Amino acid sequence: MNPFVLLAFAIVSEVCGSSLLKLSDGFKRLYPSIGVILGLGSAFYLLSLALQSISLGTAYAIWSGAGTALTAMVGVFFYKERLNVKKVLGLLLIIGGVITLKLATGGSH
Repeated sequence: MNPFVLLAFAIVSEVCGSSLLKLSDGFKRLYPSIGVILGLGSAFYLLSLALQSISLGTAYAIWSGAGTALTAMVGVFFYKERLNVKKVLGLLLIIGGVITLKLATGGSH
């Protein structure tokens, strides 16, 4: 399977797991807690598979940057957190940094 597809699934899994942390209420609620464990567990597994073909720096930068930006968007849309100019600028800088790193390294070893 394409390593960037695996990385994309790792990102989605990480966003799902991280987003459920709020609902888990400090791991006091069973089903959201199970979702956190499954989401983050599958994210790390898929990331490990992607790392077989993508350099660590590139994969981790894309995984963490995209995960951060998408998790922030989950906060806005599902948890009604507010966006302001500083948050938008920060997210744009993260996305720009990930794109720059991807272009600079070509995503290979």
